[in-house]
Amino acid sequence: MMTATMVVATIPVTDLELSKRFYGEIVGLTFLWETPFAARYRCGAVSELSIFKRPPVTSEHTLAHFEVDDIEAEVKNLVANGVEFLDYSEGPLTTSGHIAQLGPARGAWFHDPDGNTLGIRQG
Repeated sequence: MMTATMVVATIPVTDLELSKRFYGEIVGLTFLWETPFAARYRCGAVSELSIFKRPPVTSEHTLAHFEVDDIEAEVKNLVANGVEFLDYSEGPLTTSGHIAQLGPARGAWFHDPDGNTLGIRQG
């Protein structure tokens, strides 16, 4: 059995400087360290997120989501920082105020500057 102490979400980006500003200033993660090709941020007490520079890639699924206590407040804060949320009006997900009900949980999704899908989840 693996004895890892943490799992780190790792997200590819094409413009490291632009993405550092997005994850640090817009999303509000705590900057930890950087190299010429990557940067690491703290999310909460024990989670971390890395971004690394690479050529463009396409992903059609959520690469990482942030577990939060108050999804409405987080959505409001991100909208105030210029984040545009993905809204769904048909299919298995429908959003109201950018938030979808997912059984007992609720979620919201947005893109980073490279179009990577990120989520917020409460519950």
